[in-house]
Amino acid sequence: MTLGLYMARRLMAMLGLITAVFLGVLYLFELVEMVRRFGGAGSDMSQLVWLALLRVPRTLYQILPLIMILASMAVFLAMARTSELVVVRASGRSALRMMIEPLAAVFIAGALAVALFNPVVAMSTRLYHAQVQAMQDPETATQIALGDGEIWLRQGDEAGQTVIRAGRAGRDGLSFHEVSFLHFERATGRPVSRIEAAEARLGDGAWTLREARRWQLDADNPEAEARSFTQLSLPTDLTPERLRDTFARVGTLSVWALPELIGALERAGLSAREQRSALHSELSLPVMLIAMLMIGAMLSMRHSRTGRTGARVLITVLAGFALFFARNFALVLGENGQIPLWLAVWTPPFASILLATGLLLHLEDG
Repeated sequence: MTLGLYMARRLMAMLGLITAVFLGVLYLFELVEMVRRFGGAGSDMSQLVWLALLRVPRTLYQILPLIMILASMAVFLAMARTSELVVVRASGRSALRMMIEPLAAVFIAGALAVALFNPVVAMSTRLYHAQVQAMQDPETATQIALGDGEIWLRQGDEAGQTVIRAGRAGRDGLSFHEVSFLHFERATGRPVSRIEAAEARLGDGAWTLREARRWQLDADNPEAEARSFTQLSLPTDLTPERLRDTFARVGTLSVWALPELIGALERAGLSAREQRSALHSELSLPVMLIAMLMIGAMLSMRHSRTGRTGARVLITVLAGFALFFARNFALVLGENGQIPLWLAVWTPPFASILLATGLLLHLEDG
């Protein structure tokens, strides 16, 4: 038990050290990117420093598996070079047995990252998008809110703001049913017109409304002067791509809020497959970190006197990157419905754990 805790402490210390190094490097890169992107827009340096600070947690969280494999290699290579692993084997412990405590520590660290660090990442991402939106043109920005079975949108133009409420959405996310358009004048902020439609579909540069009725609220008698249309076209600068991007931005919630978002999307008639994929991806992070630990250890336990250390390190790094990109590729296939979602999320880490365990047993205990 004491030996296992010693190895777990060394692994966690190395993980913290490498994470701190990557945090500093990523912050410098993000700061340079913020200066390049917003430096000429009249922003002061303190604002750019704050934007870079908000951006870093997301990037760091995404590369946690790669940091894990580097920490695993560093620890086991150091212990092999100092012959500590030889002493451990001489005490009667197999390679697989000595991995139990580090595996438990990594699983706990992964669970804490999902439960505690993920909400911080989500909050910083929301603040970053809000800050960027405030630095650009907040009047023409598109916002989406999901109510209790309803969808609320806001779009802006030079004439004013338009608030859109939809009872439900179509499968493609571009057609809406039981829709209300309420237009506000920019100068006074007063409502000037209201449109009720059975259906509204977003096309290129315009909303196409079916069975619509329009009230001019600044008229003497809005109800008497209301007009009905079998089909009505309303110009808009909102595009299908921007609408989908806005829905994707809504998905930048913590793992604790994702189940509620999934329920709201499904009640509104929208597909929640991307959000389900994100939820399963977050829940599988501890298993993914264990897979990276096993891959980092399988070729790093051999004593340095056996030679070819550089080749083993290169193979281990390539294997870790291959798993990282294979997992991301499988997630894309799962989000698009090409393969079952559970297969896309859970197969790569579990398959990697089994493969690494087999190689570890063959090379060290075989």
